[in-house]
Amino acid sequence: MPATAVTRARPPARHTVLRVRLLPAVVPLLFAVLTAGCKSEVTLSAHDERLQVVTTTGILRDLVSHVGGDRVRVSALVPDGADPHSYEPTLRDVRNVVYADVAFSNYLLLEEQAVIKALDANLRDGVPNISLAEGAVKYAAEIIPLVEDVSLDTLWLGMRVRGTGTAHGANRSSDVLLHATAVEGPGKLVAYLTKSFGDPSFYVDSTDGFDPSNGYRDDTATLPPDAHTHMSWAFTEPGVYRLAMRAELAVTPDTAPIPMGERVFTFAVGVDPHSVPGMAGAAVLNSGHADISVDLDQGRLYLFADPEGSGEVSQRVYDPASTVIEVPNKALREVPGDRRFRFLGRPGTQVYQLPQAVLGKHVHGEIDPHLWQNVRNAISYVELIRDTLIGVDPQGAAAYRANASTYVGELERLDGFVRDTVARIPPTRRHLVTTHDAFGYLGQAYGIEISGFVTPNPATEPSLADRRRLTETIRNLDIPAVFLEPNLAARSTTLTEVAREEGLRICRIYGDTFDDEVTDYVAMMRFNAESLHDCLGTAR
Repeated sequence: MPATAVTRARPPARHTVLRVRLLPAVVPLLFAVLTAGCKSEVTLSAHDERLQVVTTTGILRDLVSHVGGDRVRVSALVPDGADPHSYEPTLRDVRNVVYADVAFSNYLLLEEQAVIKALDANLRDGVPNISLAEGAVKYAAEIIPLVEDVSLDTLWLGMRVRGTGTAHGANRSSDVLLHATAVEGPGKLVAYLTKSFGDPSFYVDSTDGFDPSNGYRDDTATLPPDAHTHMSWAFTEPGVYRLAMRAELAVTPDTAPIPMGERVFTFAVGVDPHSVPGMAGAAVLNSGHADISVDLDQGRLYLFADPEGSGEVSQRVYDPASTVIEVPNKALREVPGDRRFRFLGRPGTQVYQLPQAVLGKHVHGEIDPHLWQNVRNAISYVELIRDTLIGVDPQGAAAYRANASTYVGELERLDGFVRDTVARIPPTRRHLVTTHDAFGYLGQAYGIEISGFVTPNPATEPSLADRRRLTETIRNLDIPAVFLEPNLAARSTTLTEVAREEGLRICRIYGDTFDDEVTDYVAMMRFNAESLHDCLGTAR
């Protein structure tokens, strides 16, 4: 094997310190384990002169493997079958990062923030750390906005970070902290996020008070810059609630947070929003999408809302002092029997709830990060990977160029295959209904209409209106099949039930990850094209 230009040396001692959020009592043990692991890795690396490459996902691992060939040893942090939106890195993952010569992430907020922090905090100084989705734009990759098709009849309320905070030194590993510091109202207020398999994670919980001594840690949402998250907002009694919030920017774990404003947000729960004391003439938010937002560039908190649901055209800033968030009586939901949701009350009792809208832990930005669903974008990834590897290992330039050229040719043929296969589906049947908003690029590039993705909130039974809308969409469009990602099938009961009631086929489609059957990118895209053709190409 030809030698690379990289010297495999033991990294500085500072890289044995994990910058991953861990329980303090566990740190000494983990430090010892990691140090022991590093010693064995050094011995192994002395006999392996290949370029050590780490990627965040298996899809990126596969692209790098094709370009790098036998000059690289590549591993992915997120294992096949896992959800990159929610995966938490392990000690082994961090060790791989410590010894990497190159790192590739997708970013655009695709990966769980802990994965990004594991990269940024533990790579050695000078190691290229490439965000492919952003960097590939210079190689002619096309990006599209993330369109979230939610059919809610109440306001969809989340939390958002606007701006980059670069003037304060912020980067993609920085944390923006949105603290709830007090709640006034007739009942309990709980803001929580339902993870992929139904487990709740709390952002605000007034039932146990608010503790300033620990920085309101138990009532804090933590987001990266330029991101937003969905959540459910539950209120146990009707009336007016006032939620006090404070925002901070933590540029690094070692620096004091920078204040970003304090405001009070008013909710009218089951009462007339126009008659809230002290809020005469206030604007009322009761539909579309809104976020409690911190602006890092302006250093203030406000509501950023799209009440008409028409995107950038109607998005605007609302002053919390003159805005009421309505939680109407139609937002009443029964507390489910699942013990995980006893914090809402006894099973069968009713609470007022603005639902999460999108299932799972789903922190993201304004751009759809799933660029690889358009094969032309994957070619741009490959070209950026090629040039990055050449920059680190110039002795391998000829091999990297040859490998990339061969692989690009294969991807160009794949692009034609996907296009031709989808084109054989009658235009009136090119409708994709699935559970995950990961296929916008597939739809745009190859002529598939994204007719809906189902996002039930497992904290409550799906409403009759939700099921009716889905059923009407399927019937009106004469849709013969719905599509489930294998790794997300466990959360897809609503779509599965409706499909069976309507006599539809339930077919597979791959979005973010491989499995034992589909193990590389070309196979994934071929499978998706053939699955769409086979399941949509004939009338039911």
